[in-house]
Amino acid sequence: MTSSLALLTGSTTRRRPTLWVLVPAIVVTLCMLIPVVYLFVRAAQADVAEALDLILRQRNLDLLRNTLALTFGVLAFTTLMALPMAWLVTRTDLRWRRIVTVLAVVPLAVPGYVMAYALLGIGGNYGALARLFNIYISNIHGYWGAVAALSLYTYPYIFLNVRSALLGLDSDLEESARSLGYGRLAIARHILLPHLTPALLAGYLVVGLYVLGDFGAVALMRYEAFSYAIFNQYSGAFDRIYAAWLSIMLLALAMSFVFMEVLLVKRRRLNSVGSGSQRPAPRAKLGKLAPLAWLYVTVVVLLSVGLPVAMLSYWLLLSPPDLSVFQQVPMTFLRSASAALPAAVLAAAMALPICYLSIRHPSRLSRFMERTVYIGYALPPLTLALAMVFFALHTAFFLYQTLALLIFSWALATLALATGPIRSALIQSRPNLEEAANALGYSPAATFFHVLLPRLKQGILAAIALVFLFCMKELPITFLLAPTGFNTLAVTVFSRTSEGMMAEAAPFAAAIVLFSSLSVGMILHREKNL
Repeated sequence: MTSSLALLTGSTTRRRPTLWVLVPAIVVTLCMLIPVVYLFVRAAQADVAEALDLILRQRNLDLLRNTLALTFGVLAFTTLMALPMAWLVTRTDLRWRRIVTVLAVVPLAVPGYVMAYALLGIGGNYGALARLFNIYISNIHGYWGAVAALSLYTYPYIFLNVRSALLGLDSDLEESARSLGYGRLAIARHILLPHLTPALLAGYLVVGLYVLGDFGAVALMRYEAFSYAIFNQYSGAFDRIYAAWLSIMLLALAMSFVFMEVLLVKRRRLNSVGSGSQRPAPRAKLGKLAPLAWLYVTVVVLLSVGLPVAMLSYWLLLSPPDLSVFQQVPMTFLRSASAALPAAVLAAAMALPICYLSIRHPSRLSRFMERTVYIGYALPPLTLALAMVFFALHTAFFLYQTLALLIFSWALATLALATGPIRSALIQSRPNLEEAANALGYSPAATFFHVLLPRLKQGILAAIALVFLFCMKELPITFLLAPTGFNTLAVTVFSRTSEGMMAEAAPFAAAIVLFSSLSVGMILHREKNL
């Protein structure tokens, strides 16, 4: 794909890449391979009999069943929430569609562990219902608690994909089918559903990988999925070889999702053979179904947005913690930012040579290097963190439990996130300007700083912002790799919620939600036709 884009923009060049680009790109590629290599090195320390015993344990099958049940449960509920919502805002005359669209994206500002915190605060003897209304219900936990927390947080990923597909679908297809006598159900079955499938699969992949790698929500809900078991095995049982094998099984499960999505999309040929129609599809009149549609929208918005807001308001306003807890929030925020900002800058710096090589010098080698940046995205966060622990213990012990290792690991996990804006900026920058600078005698370094860097500035800043926002609310990698006593906002929320200190966790959870709203604002800013 990169080479095609490069050809379209005329950005290819036959010259060989200079060493100042090639060497950093090779170093970044080797860094990306570290987690995978060390995970297998640690697992290989078991002999054949021990490895077979570890792999064939009944507990692994139970974990696999639990993890798959959680993943498909979340996918089912997110589909039920996202698909009708996307349909209502794109294909019906529902009023205030723009506001409904914004409210459907807002849950992305509430991470899964904060959503779990909100659900846990409802029930129990000290829950909000008992204190406010004398209504006693059991604590929400286990499988259904984890499904609810993760579904309410992740359904916007599928909503955005399906909404975008519906807006881009050629309306002539539906009109042609209608003129041939097809009814609404037949059009939905034979036209809409097949064309929405790639968008659904893309959303399913994002949500599925998130659920497989999630640690915060499943741990707070005490649900035994792979990620929770890996953490317990590492921190409680100290059996790191078994933890490595569990991580490899989780990685294999995640990769099976990736290959399944690629295989299903590859088999579908849904491209248009003509120019298509630019007219938007006609909107269906809801008529008597409007109250039912609004009931559905209200329930989804109240659960996904109203619930966390209400619970945070309750713990902050009606049952607030001591003032000293509020005073800790700014320092914890600065502590989180002190690690997130260097990680964001490092990720952008690592993305630069990879992007430059793949756009300006497309080849098999550059394509391989470009694909390795997605290792950090495909690896479940807890698996990546565990691999970096092995790396530090065996090769770089001076990094073990240091802030530098956390920053480096965050950069590896977010490198794919950083490459997007930089690659886009590089594609839009004409290569003949660099060639002219070289012809005028500028050195490669001078050409980079005086010609290329000013044109990549916006893309680099966008990459830094995206990674910074991600790291500020990241939990699994931080929980495993942060130095002792280095408590970020996410770790503080998780730790205090785990101990039942709901009021003490509220100010930190509110800070995460407010800060995460910036990332939602960036998504909404990029979205058009809201």
